[in-house]
Amino acid sequence: MDGIVTEVAVGVKRGSDELLSGSVLSSPNSNMSGMVVTANGNDSKKFKGEDKMDGAPSRVLHIRKLPGEVTETEVIALGLPFGKVTNILMLKGKNQAFLELATEEAAITMVNYYSAVTPHLRNQPIYIQYSNHKELKTDNTLNQRAQAVLQAVTAVQTANTPLSGTTVSESAVTPAQSPVLRIIIDNMYYPVTLDVLHQIFSKFGAVLKIITFTKNNQFQALLQYGDPVNAQQAKLALDGQNIYNACCTLRIDFSKLVNLNVKYNNDKSRDYTRPDLPSGDGQPALDPAIAAAFAKETSLLGLPVAAVPGALSPLAIPNAAAAAAAAAAGRVGMPGVSAGGNTVLLVSNLNEEMVTPQSLFTLFGVYGDVQRVKILYNKKDSALIQMADGNQSQLAMNHLNGQKMYGKIIRVTLSKHQTVQLPREGLDDQGLTKDFGNSPLHRFKKPGSKNFQNIFPPSATLHLSNIPRDHKMALLQMATVEEAIQALIDLHNYNLGENHHLRVSFSKSTI
Repeated sequence: MDGIVTEVAVGVKRGSDELLSGSVLSSPNSNMSGMVVTANGNDSKKFKGEDKMDGAPSRVLHIRKLPGEVTETEVIALGLPFGKVTNILMLKGKNQAFLELATEEAAITMVNYYSAVTPHLRNQPIYIQYSNHKELKTDNTLNQRAQAVLQAVTAVQTANTPLSGTTVSESAVTPAQSPVLRIIIDNMYYPVTLDVLHQIFSKFGAVLKIITFTKNNQFQALLQYGDPVNAQQAKLALDGQNIYNACCTLRIDFSKLVNLNVKYNNDKSRDYTRPDLPSGDGQPALDPAIAAAFAKETSLLGLPVAAVPGALSPLAIPNAAAAAAAAAAGRVGMPGVSAGGNTVLLVSNLNEEMVTPQSLFTLFGVYGDVQRVKILYNKKDSALIQMADGNQSQLAMNHLNGQKMYGKIIRVTLSKHQTVQLPREGLDDQGLTKDFGNSPLHRFKKPGSKNFQNIFPPSATLHLSNIPRDHKMALLQMATVEEAIQALIDLHNYNLGENHHLRVSFSKSTI
């Protein structure tokens, strides 16, 4: 704790009144001769309405209407997203507190944010405004517990740990008190965007910040509320729930972090208290109006969480995984806002001797309905593939980037193009461009189709169906994933006679 000076106090009781005076007196309740802001019943007239919202900015904030059982940690957590908290004075009898931040700028940001988003502690709205006091002078022996909490938080705020290009602050505060949740998504057959997480978790309180990243091949997120109680409610309600039917299961824990320091606002991280942050990585910054429109649209992810505790029900509309997935990242997404809205993929390092529009249509069709394919005329080892929506393009990219096709490891990224252009009429492009918009082979045309629940990464085991025998389905084990990819391209839609066309998918099973 070297080099850290923090002071914490709880107002001293004076009969029925606990009121802050502007005077600085010695504490009659301690042997300390140090300076302390005390409570003094004679100052009640001065105190009433002493802080105005439109008063001069101060780094000391006056917080009113606090719930009776609120803790120092919860009050400190209100200020943490905005900067270092240097002091706190709790007036428990009056359900009020004074919070001192390190800078006036941090206090202004906090007041501005909470004037737009009403802060809640333990489901009660509270009120925050500037204090007439420019600093708090408190006797740090008056409440050692509060002092310990503030010291722990302050100590770790100065020791930042980099994580995926974003800084987070470790804390000794016990996990149950943290306003930050760590979220892991299992069975992620559809991409889950930052906006979808915001939509779902906002039901439980103001979400201040989100960071998403991949760790151990799992999509994870850190999500910070203004209040640890909101984090607790969200964990209780959402842990174990599915975002979409039968997939995208939320696994939620309290983080050891008490504050996320977000440097960029883009599709990987967002600080909702700082719309002015740069986007980084050359990504367009998110326009707040577009973000608001996006949030409004995705409200069809409304939360009838299962009434039975622990029951697994999708957080989306019943039996409409397709609609929910599209809402999450596809048709609802604004082009160029986030990766979710882009329907066109660029595939490179193809085997130009072997690849055809049809083979790309068949392989990428496992993850969405391919609309158009264009193998580039001057660069035949590259192709543009247009999917039906941004969710499907993200899904295909996640599953096929780095896979082997015709002996070459292919690279799949999002293209800057919004559509794949067809060649001008009468122009022969050697069959390199093909329109599959009306193909009868699309797997996902029907909303809520069972095919949405049978999307798996490329595997050596293939699932065969629509076989004209007693046994309608079969599993076929290949030696390698590459061979399975090849077999799927060659055998999907193979005519078995009597108008039976073989259907081939990747299986999650092994034989």
